Amino acid sequence: MSASSSPLAGIRILVGRARHQASALSAGLKQLGADVVEIPFIEIRPPRSYTPLDSALKRIADYDWLILTSVNGVTAVASRLKRLKIKSEPLRSVQVAAIGPSTRDAAEKLGLSVAIVPRQYIAESVVESLRGNVEGKRVLLARAKVARDVIPRELRKLGAKVDVVEAYETVTPKSSQQKIRALMKNPKLRPHIVTFTSSSTVRNFVQLLGGRGRPPHTLFDGVQFASIGPITSATLRELGMPVHIEAREYTIPGLIQAIVDGRNALGQVNETRN
Repeated sequence: MSASSSPLAGIRILVGRARHQASALSAGLKQLGADVVEIPFIEIRPPRSYTPLDSALKRIADYDWLILTSVNGVTAVASRLKRLKIKSEPLRSVQVAAIGPSTRDAAEKLGLSVAIVPRQYIAESVVESLRGNVEGKRVLLARAKVARDVIPRELRKLGAKVDVVEAYETVTPKSSQQKIRALMKNPKLRPHIVTFTSSSTVRNFVQLLGGRGRPPHTLFDGVQFASIGPITSATLRELGMPVHIEAREYTIPGLIQAIVDGRNALGQVNETRN
């Protein structure tokens, strides 16, 4: 496939995933001819204290379910299990629910047997997939410091005893502020598409551009926003920003495919920008 015939040839795309996670999205877009710019909107950090997570993992055999809602959560759990020298035996009695295929794959590499991956990779679908399986059960949810409360709230309504522990936190990388402002203010460098892979990336993008609310419209001239799924899209709209592209499957491959599917619209944007 020549560069000119590639589906995303001439399309400049801003990828704002955390630096260590950007490779899969960036590589997939580059393979299709896109000009990818990486500026992280989000940074993953350890929690202020691992004590709650460590305490729960030491008692992991007491739980009926372990819910993992991101690869970052799996990474944190794996790191603490190794640090605490907890072997695989106590984990075998725990059923695992993973929010999506990437989280499932990461959990299985850890040696966990994943019992449930919901049909849609969002919190509401996790709850629905566990309906009828959690009444009177003990559930451990390892997640980010700041996250939607859908899972613990709804599972408690279903009769589950839910412990929520902080496995990591997400912050806005200050080092990205100058870069992203310079990029968005320059019509010649401004991306044709900005990708968002979570609600946190949306909020942090706005914060990096200097506002609590919607940044100046002029920064978005000729820019389209691509969302990984409905929750992320809702956050974009909440902040007054349009959703031009939304993945049908809420994964990185699904986001890439959605961008390709919107090629005609992107081509029109490209023609007006160059």
